[in-house]
Amino acid sequence: MRLRRYFIRRREGRRLLESFAREVGLSFETLFGGKVAVEVVEEDGVRVYLVGGEARLVEAGGRVVPALTYAEVVDALPRVVVDMGAVPHITNGADVMAPGVVRVDGSFEPESLVVVVDERHGKAIAVGSALLSSEDLAKAKRGKVVKNLHYVGDRAWKLMKRLP
Repeated sequence: MRLRRYFIRRREGRRLLESFAREVGLSFETLFGGKVAVEVVEEDGVRVYLVGGEARLVEAGGRVVPALTYAEVVDALPRVVVDMGAVPHITNGADVMAPGVVRVDGSFEPESLVVVVDERHGKAIAVGSALLSSEDLAKAKRGKVVKNLHYVGDRAWKLMKRLP
């Protein structure tokens, strides 16, 4: 239950941020600029990365994913739009199921990062890993289609909200 904050070495931080930028398909300079200091905040197995003093990345499911508050990246990711009936389940940590998907915006392959948004407000409610390609997901009628990695109200979200 103890909060730990520390900076990681510049080289490690740059390596982490470059691999993240490659994964989301954006350039390092566009996302982070020049020299950056990466601070890690850990509590009860939850790890949040602060870049420039702001929560930018979250370690979830063995992957580093963008924090839902990191609008520049979240807005650039492919979107999976879900109906309002799926929202409470997704914000409780459930994976996205095919019947709840209304439409898919953008193209992606399996294992790609996608953002899950609600259909009414268009707000990002989760970041997940696609289990199917965008074409297959649009056709799917049943089963899991997106593995939920980080969602509104999870432990990482609550930790980010408590940070000064």
